[in-house]
Formats: sequence, structure tokens, C-alpha cells
Amino acid sequence: MSATRRSPYPRSPAVTRRRPAPTPRRIAVVGAGLAGLACARTLLRAGHDVAVFETAPQPGGRMAAQDSPFGSFDSGAQYFTVRDPRFARALEITAPGLARRWSANAVRVLDERGRVIEAALPTREAHWVATPTMAALPRHWAEPLRAAGRLHLDTHVLRLARDTLDGTRWQLHAEGGADDHAVHAGFDQVLLALPAPILRHMLSISEQTEPLAEALAGVDIAPCWTLMLAFPHAAQPGLHTLGPQWNAARSTHHRIAWLARESSKPRRGPIERWTAQASAAWSREHENDDTPRATAKLLKAFAEVTGIRATPAHAEALLWRQAKTLQPLGRPFVWDAALGVGLCGDWCLGHRVEDAFVSGLELALTVAAR
Repeated sequence: MSATRRSPYPRSPAVTRRRPAPTPRRIAVVGAGLAGLACARTLLRAGHDVAVFETAPQPGGRMAAQDSPFGSFDSGAQYFTVRDPRFARALEITAPGLARRWSANAVRVLDERGRVIEAALPTREAHWVATPTMAALPRHWAEPLRAAGRLHLDTHVLRLARDTLDGTRWQLHAEGGADDHAVHAGFDQVLLALPAPILRHMLSISEQTEPLAEALAGVDIAPCWTLMLAFPHAAQPGLHTLGPQWNAARSTHHRIAWLARESSKPRRGPIERWTAQASAAWSREHENDDTPRATAKLLKAFAEVTGIRATPAHAEALLWRQAKTLQPLGRPFVWDAALGVGLCGDWCLGHRVEDAFVSGLELALTVAAR
């Protein structure tokens, strides 16, 4: 008899609860990042009629991947941890085998010139990545919504308003999608899974929602410049890697805060590739730089930290305007039951991937239990 395979994730206690069947409600979820997907999937399983609206052509938010002729890059979130048993169960049950442990050997803290000033504290906490890219997880979780016709991509929701035919319900004013200027109506509740700065603007110009915008006044989210580099000439016989022997590091360099050897992650391909993410302070200071200028500055800093001075065959930078939460909301979500409007996102709790999942899940459970 074969041994029972033990899950690498933390376990949640088995609890059986009987609840009365809910009265189905029509619910709009705006935003198809991990928070929005967790929220929408939970409500769909609870029996509600859910529609998801996403500005981008693909779901996932900052769990994104950038393709190049030399392989892919995780251009946003670099990895995730699994601390909440509910997140562990969702990965194990709904996405078996999709997440792989990343042996990011010797995550270091580096000084301005790349010298090790501190080894990472001893920990058994695993670093996980989705395969073959970080974008694979949200796309996998979005697929049932897409197949059921509930996922509306390339649809930018501009504002909320009370439904013109039923003042107790909501309608969304949007652009993009099948109709350039569309109104999606008849929603009992609207749940917004968007970055806090975008939400503040949307709520301030929408009907009856300005007090919700005021609740986000203390949330602070910094931008992040990300640099992606490929060195295919490192694949010469006898040369396996360029520069340092570590695969990931946090840096005190004034420009660069994080570096990762993309090619060290599971199922990423052998060509030497690096991702460097700028510090919050530098990204904010240079938020309005054009891309070539930011690329040149970050490439110089990358060479200073890693010692890799070879010219990359591929160098590309992109700016995430809402990336790292510096000051979170301090609670999992915002929910106004009288209005029927809720807010969620990683910024409620922090900036980790798991924070986004927990925020979306908690909001959905509260709405479903109403």
C-alpha cells in the first residue's frame, strides 16, 4: 500500500456547517486580480449571479508575466507565501500542482555594492511560484468565470450610479469591451477589487459613495519600476550563471530593492534572466521618467549590485503605478451593507499575494452571509 501523500501547505480544521440556501443576488465584481477572483468565485459557489469586469485584456493584476524571445519574466509579484489555511486549501483543491516551491537559495540582504551584509533569518517558510509563470494562477482561477460568460475583459468601469429602472440597485458606467460606452445595470451589490488610489477617484465621482472614498484616505501605495534582463550568452559550455551565486536578494541600494534570477524558478527555462525591482522611494521620485531613462538608470544599478557588467540581449522596464502598500487599511475589507458596496484588495492588509486572496475571500463571505 502506498503512503498517503502529505500536503506541503498548512491544514485547516474540517468543519461542516449547514446553512439555508441563499436568495440569489446579482453581484458585480470590478477587478480580476487575485482579490476580485477570490471574491467572485466564492460568491458564485454560494449561488449568486456574479459578473466580473476587468480593465486589462487578461486577469491577474500584478500576478503578471512578460514574454520575451529568451523566456518569460514575472514582471509583478515575484513569489508568494502560504500562511492562511484557506489559501492553502484553495491552492490544493482548485489548482493542484500549479504552484511549485522555489528554492530561492540564500535570500540575502545586500549593501549598495552588492556585498552581503545580512543573511536571511532562518525560517522554514517556503517561497512558492505558479508555473510556468505567476500569471498562470489567476488565469486558472478565472477560467470557469470566462467559460460561463461572466468575465468581461477590456472593460474599464468609470463610475457607479443608481439604476435608472430600479433605484435600489446599481449600474456601472464603463468603456471598452463590446460597446465603447456601456451601462451594465441591475446589480444588487457592487464589490470593487481595485487599487486604493483608483478607488478613491471612482468613489468620489460616483453616486452616494463619497464617504467610502474618505475611508481610504490613510492608505498609501507606492509605484514600482521593474527591470527585466536576459543574458543568453551565459549558456556557453562550462558557464551556467553570471555574477552572484544567490538566486534572490533584498538590496539597500537606493535604486534597487529586490533582485531575482528568473531562470532559477521552476519550469522557467534555462536562459539566464533577471528581474530587478526598484525601491518605493526611487520609483516614486522617478514615476514620470520615460522608459529609456528609467531602464538606463536601473541597468547601471543592477551592474553595481550584482557585478554583472555584460550587455544584456534583452532589457525592458515597466512601471507599476500602484505596487507596494506602504500604509495598509488595517482591516480585511470595507463593506457598507446599506449601500450594497464593498471594497477589497491586498492594500487592505499589506502587499502580499495572500493578502489579496484573504481580503477578497473575507468580503465575499460577509456578503454571502448577509
